[in-house]
Amino acid sequence: MPNMKAILLLYEKYPDAYGNTVEMKIWSVPHTELRPHCLKYSLVYVVDNCRVVGYDNETGKGDHQHIDGIEYPYQFESPSRLRDDFFKDIQAWKEKRYGDQS
Repeated sequence: MPNMKAILLLYEKYPDAYGNTVEMKIWSVPHTELRPHCLKYSLVYVVDNCRVVGYDNETGKGDHQHIDGIEYPYQFESPSRLRDDFFKDIQAWKEKRYGDQS
C-alpha cells in the first residue's frame, strides 16, 4: 500500500472575545489501530500562551483531552461531537475564569 499523506479537512484559528486563541485542525488519515476513525485532530484553547483546554490523538497516545494541564482519556464519537465537547469545555473554563457566560 502506498504511503498516504494526511489531508487537511479543517483549519480554524481565531481570537475569542477575551483575546484568547481557539485553534482547530482536523486531517483525514489512513486507518490505523490508534486512529480507527481515520482522523487526526488537534483542538486547543490557549490563554496567556498556555493550553488550558485541548483535544488530540497524538500518535502513541490515542484519543485524549487536556484540561488545565491534566490529561484525560477521550471517547471519540464523531467530528461534530468532538467540536461540541471542545466548545463545552471552553465554556466551562471561561465560566470558572470570567464568571457567568450567559
